[in-house]
Amino acid sequence: MELKSYFENARGTGVLATADSQGRVDMAIYARPHVMEDGTIALIMRERLSHANLQQNPQAAYLFIKEGPGFRGRRLFLTRLREERDSALLGQLRRRIPAADKGEEGETKFLVFFRVDKILPLVGAGEAADHP
Repeated sequence: MELKSYFENARGTGVLATADSQGRVDMAIYARPHVMEDGTIALIMRERLSHANLQQNPQAAYLFIKEGPGFRGRRLFLTRLREERDSALLGQLRRRIPAADKGEEGETKFLVFFRVDKILPLVGAGEAADHP
């Protein structure tokens, strides 16, 4: 699974873009997605604007800027499928996150699953391959 290997090995910065039912766009920094065995991706989300937008509009985009010289990375076009609230799987995935990045312990967290509709490189419209 190419995406699974990519996100397990790449380092960089991720940005999730969502929009509400009126088309008002929000962007937020997000960790690398968890690529599941069925090819979906999952993001751990708190109960904030991005999560609220996904309740109104299931479409999202995730941009990943890979560390290093040049403009390398991926753009993923996504559709929200389902979510789990404070689930056991979320807890397992969350253990892989450094303690400093876990946020407040009492906060509700969601594991939100997405179908990947399209993958493009960070720059351009061609095949998803890193460009120097």
